[in-house]
Amino acid sequence: MQIRKAIQSTQAGLTSLAIRQTIKVDGQECWTLFDTGARNSYVIPSVAKVLKTSTMLHAFRTALGGEVRETKTSAILEAEIEGHPIATHALVIEAIGKDEDGKPIEILFGALAMQQWGIRPIPDEERLDLSHYPEEFVEF
Repeated sequence: MQIRKAIQSTQAGLTSLAIRQTIKVDGQECWTLFDTGARNSYVIPSVAKVLKTSTMLHAFRTALGGEVRETKTSAILEAEIEGHPIATHALVIEAIGKDEDGKPIEILFGALAMQQWGIRPIPDEERLDLSHYPEEFVEF
């Protein structure tokens, strides 16, 4: 069962569109925030346990949820979104934060990954638009 919630926020004059729903990672449902206001994607360690991870040469810092977080671990996030398989790069951080209902967010799916997979949040309908999902990649 998919649970969806829509969020729209405005910070520094920029509008961020976000949808919260579950996605499948290695057969398990993970609470995910699809957020156009975040450039990168992030997963927490409990999700990263079932993913291919690697230690990066340099630590990366990110400001997320009012805190600066640092990581040297990246992962290949392989998941299924509404029946569509995806694979994208994600940084592993200890905690992403909680949603407005206090539920811990396990995956933050950022704008670059949404663009890569043709995913568009439709907050008025509390859903994701996957009509632009690429069945094949055409490279020039």
